[in-house]
Amino acid sequence: MKFKDACFIVTQHALPQHFLSRVMHFFTRIRISWWKNLQIQGVIKIYGVDLSEAVESNPKTYLSFNQFFTRALKQTARPIANDPRAIVSPADGAVSQLGLIDDSAIFQAKGKTFSVVDLLGGDPDRAQPFIGGNFTTIYLSPKDYHRLHMPLDGKLREMIHIPGRLFSVSPTTTENILNLFARNERVVALFETEVGPMALVLVGAIFVSSIETVWHGVVTPPSAKNVQNWDYRDQGIVLKKGEEMGRFNMGSTIIVLFPKDRMNWSEELRANSSVLMGQLLGLTNQQN
Repeated sequence: MKFKDACFIVTQHALPQHFLSRVMHFFTRIRISWWKNLQIQGVIKIYGVDLSEAVESNPKTYLSFNQFFTRALKQTARPIANDPRAIVSPADGAVSQLGLIDDSAIFQAKGKTFSVVDLLGGDPDRAQPFIGGNFTTIYLSPKDYHRLHMPLDGKLREMIHIPGRLFSVSPTTTENILNLFARNERVVALFETEVGPMALVLVGAIFVSSIETVWHGVVTPPSAKNVQNWDYRDQGIVLKKGEEMGRFNMGSTIIVLFPKDRMNWSEELRANSSVLMGQLLGLTNQQN
């Protein structure tokens, strides 16, 4: 490990992660014009944000930095792949990893794996459908669109909030911190789809000041001390492919899980491939 990377990892362990995220939560919601405009213009300049895709293209119109960060896009900006068997990207970002779940182990980076049981909150029964299945991990950077959408039509079955750390999810940390995604705070949404169960795991990180879903609203903060569970099986909540399901108030990572032999990832995708929400990620094995 390079010296600078080692220093970064040590710092990550030492930082008061949740306190800093609460501070970020406060500052990104300040509505003082000069302050929020300074934040917005800084991110546009540093990351090259393209506001021509947004419903509101004037950066000064946003009431706070967070409103800008979670901006809506024009309906034409992200077409949804129209193959009836298509599984589409839930987010703009970069594919960190994708492939098969090796028994219960999900590949993280550089020979490191984490357990699907741990990722989903420690319940073996909840994890069982995904043993030997398929996964992809998509990282959202500050320049990306931060609303999350459905890869397939799905009926909501369950949501779990799992408290944890808030390590950065940068390449340096994914390559060097063991079980990173199964240690960070996260929100798991489980859906029934045409190919069986589908898990969408919204992983928090330092300065990710809030995770929310369209059916619940803000899930965190505050961060509970214990795992929380909500059962939606009798509520009939159905979301269509491409429909918004949640958002990160600041950036992080979404992990998608499918059962064994129910789908195949596109052969064109590799680690570090850039993707846009609605883009084809793979195809179901169901014949229509």
